[in-house]
Amino acid sequence: MSVDFETRGRVAVLTINRPEARNAVNGEVAQAMEAGIDRLEDDSELWAGVLASTGPVFSAGADLKVIAAGRPQDLITQRGGFAGIARRERRKPIVAAVDGPALAGGCEIALACDMIVASRQAAFGLPEVKRSLVAAAGGLFRLPRALARNVALEIALTGDPIDAERAYNLGMVNELVEPGAALDKALALAERICANAPLAVWATRRVLLGSAGEGDDVGWRLTDEAFAEILSSEDFAEGPRAFVEKRAPEWKGR
Repeated sequence: MSVDFETRGRVAVLTINRPEARNAVNGEVAQAMEAGIDRLEDDSELWAGVLASTGPVFSAGADLKVIAAGRPQDLITQRGGFAGIARRERRKPIVAAVDGPALAGGCEIALACDMIVASRQAAFGLPEVKRSLVAAAGGLFRLPRALARNVALEIALTGDPIDAERAYNLGMVNELVEPGAALDKALALAERICANAPLAVWATRRVLLGSAGEGDDVGWRLTDEAFAEILSSEDFAEGPRAFVEKRAPEWKGR
């Protein structure tokens, strides 16, 4: 498979597996990625995901052989857009485990995730301008959300990448680790998320992302909707009960 799928407890791990092509996205990768995210979203026993890759490159982006063959549409899916993830709406958080260069569409895949764990051998860049192209898979608006605008402009207009340490110091990367440790650390972060009530996590994510860049009126509306939704859940009663009984809560996700 071009994207492997496995479960680690409550966490789904999706691994791009085309190391011979620098994990470039072709039609098979895009379709398999969308299918993997479908499985994550549809399985009530899975509460978060990790997106990783094999080999020394996280992803070089679009497979230029597919582009050269005149089939750019192969790289997108109906629900997910580029690589099956760039435009995908979802409830559950995904952590990117980046253990090598994430360039062009590869950087946009990482930015489509909710958080990034990167090793010191990772790098992030949008080199499209060097080939008279425009980054078209979300990078041009997600990058300035993850970084200061002037830094995002530097990356996008020069086409030059930044290394993982700089990305970490500027807040784009959540955790910086040694080479080979990105997947384990990303899993640990996902497991920390899964220790919490899943409905509350998903609602919190929806409010935070949906209110970004909006006025307080949107923020209040989304917050009120999310809080009302949680009030009617079984887990809402379990949290205080577990606290009073001095035990770990047993979340049901309903």
